[in-house]
Amino acid sequence: MEAVNLPAIWRLRTQVLELPRPGANIRRPLVMGIVNVTPDSFSDGGRHADVEAAVAHGLALVADGADLLDVGGESTRPYSTPVDAEEEWRRVGEVVHRLAREAGVPVSIDTSKAVVAAQAIAAGAEIINDVTGLDGDPNMVRVAVESGAAVCAMHMQGTPQTMQVAPRYDDVVAEIHGYLLRRRDALVAAGIPLERICLDPGIGFGKTHEHNLALLAAAGRFLDLGTSILVGHSRKGFIGKAIERQLGRPATVAERDAGTAAAACRLAAAGIQIVRVHAVGLVRAALALDG
Repeated sequence: MEAVNLPAIWRLRTQVLELPRPGANIRRPLVMGIVNVTPDSFSDGGRHADVEAAVAHGLALVADGADLLDVGGESTRPYSTPVDAEEEWRRVGEVVHRLAREAGVPVSIDTSKAVVAAQAIAAGAEIINDVTGLDGDPNMVRVAVESGAAVCAMHMQGTPQTMQVAPRYDDVVAEIHGYLLRRRDALVAAGIPLERICLDPGIGFGKTHEHNLALLAAAGRFLDLGTSILVGHSRKGFIGKAIERQLGRPATVAERDAGTAAAACRLAAAGIQIVRVHAVGLVRAALALDG
């Protein structure tokens, strides 16, 4: 891996995050903690669905070592039911406002709706994390450009309602690399500086078990895109399936968290700069061995 190809920073709306790379002060991936303010997310739906519980959870993740927080109000699990912008903002608005002031780390808004992104930025969010690659809402790129927010653009085949209906690729790594390259160039052409862009191959979003394993094994391939790379693998079904094949029974949440930590160490070894996880403390402890 050539260090010269790796970005040194991810520039946010008002802050700058140093990224891990050889010779940098930080050697481990940054850890993004997940704050789901939803009744139906695949892993923790309903556990933090009111403001006080969600804020307390976010602050606990920071205490466990989260470098940034990702707040979402709409589940994107397979076959999930969409919610309208008003309901999504009702769920997350006060949570974003509180965490942006109390957490002491940057806050990201996990949304594909431009109006929700704009409201979250006004409330203090630094990052727009969009599972549609900022392509699902025609106003999303404009919001990002005008606000100066950082963005994370993810690959997804289909929509959350259709993505797991027989996903197919001829070469999953090459095709997603090509998509992210085109999306990067489109975002730069629209006025978003390269140093504000993060890209995510979208493990679990329109991929089979084998596709997800291939992406995990080849994660370092995406580093030549010249942006920060985020991987959101936490508690995903492919981890549960791998554990089940070994143990002969369904994996528990704790076992999925252990698998998540193991995969995070593998991603760290590949040079991935950001991992998005539920069990921040466990992952930070595992990554401590890598610096």
